[in-house]
This record gives sequence, structure tokens and C-alpha cells, in this order.
Amino acid sequence: MASYTATVEWKRRAGEAFTDNRYSRGHHWSFDGGVSFRASSSPHVVPRFSDPAGVDPEEAFIASLSSCHMLTFLYLAAKQGFVIDSYRDVAEGAMAKNAKGKYFVAKVALNPLIIFGGNAPSTDELTALHHAAHEECFIANSVLTEIEISSPQRGEEGAHRPCVGMVRGGAGNEGPHPPIAEEAMGPSLSPPGRG
Repeated sequence: MASYTATVEWKRRAGEAFTDNRYSRGHHWSFDGGVSFRASSSPHVVPRFSDPAGVDPEEAFIASLSSCHMLTFLYLAAKQGFVIDSYRDVAEGAMAKNAKGKYFVAKVALNPLIIFGGNAPSTDELTALHHAAHEECFIANSVLTEIEISSPQRGEEGAHRPCVGMVRGGAGNEGPHPPIAEEAMGPSLSPPGRG
């Protein structure tokens, strides 16, 4: 099976005592393909010592879920003969406390806008594609975060059709989940019914 590496590097700046916790959270991530970029704690978590230009772990987690879902969706759509011209997802995540009182990324909402070239799938076919993509996504299968998918689609004729689905965690992770605090989600991410 494949293995993956990421190098995370942080260095104390001159003049930082460190033990007073007043040190920069800015650091670098680099990957085997040669890409390297700035990272940091979230300014929401450590306001004074974060680098707002850096990617924080929470954003990276959300992007990872979104990217994995998209790549799996594209693969499955191609196998079914659908042509996709573009795919854009403005994904959003929300923190909450779990049953032990610890913060975690409780929910990620994926909001892909998919433009199909030629024949677009029906609403039922689109829902099935998203469900299958979620079931096959390696990252979704690795987490307990609730993942919601809401995807309006636009076919060749420009018509939009809504597709909404909600899945909990990844395949095989359907066990009990901690309650999600509604106030932590915000109005756009209030928990759906448990069904």
C-alpha cells in the first residue's frame, strides 16, 4: 500500500523566550512533489501569534476532505460517461465540543458547483454520484467528522438543480458520534436531523 509524507518545520525566532507561550506559530509545510508553503495556527485559536497568511490545520483538513471528494467524484463521473467542465467547492467547517469537552472539527459542508458539458446527470444520478464519492473517499473514510454535501449543478443549458445529501463520517464510521453544539455551528451549519 502507498505511504505518504509531509514535512512540518518550525523554528524559534531570535528573542522569543518560548516558555511564556508568546512565540510565533508560523511554520512551513513541504511535500514530496516539491511544494512548500506557509502554515500557522488559526488566528481564531491563537489571535496574536498566528500568521494570517498561513494555512492552518483546520483549513487544511477541510481542503483535504473537499479535494478527496472532488477527485473521487470526477473519477466516478468519467466512468459513467459524464463530462465535467469545471468543479468548484467553497467548503466550510465548524468546530464544536465532543462528549469529552474537547474541540474538534464537528462538521464540514461541501458546496460544489459542477458544470457539466453535454448531458448532465439527473438529480438522482447526481446524488448517487456524491454518495459513491463519499463512500470511496480515503479521507472521509478516515474521520468522524459529519460531512454534508450540497451541490447545485449546471448543465449545458445553464439550468441549476439542487442536490443535497448528508453523511456521517466515512464508510464504516457510522457508529455513535458526540453531540454537536448548535451554537458552534452557526446558522448555516446547524446540525441536520439525525434520521
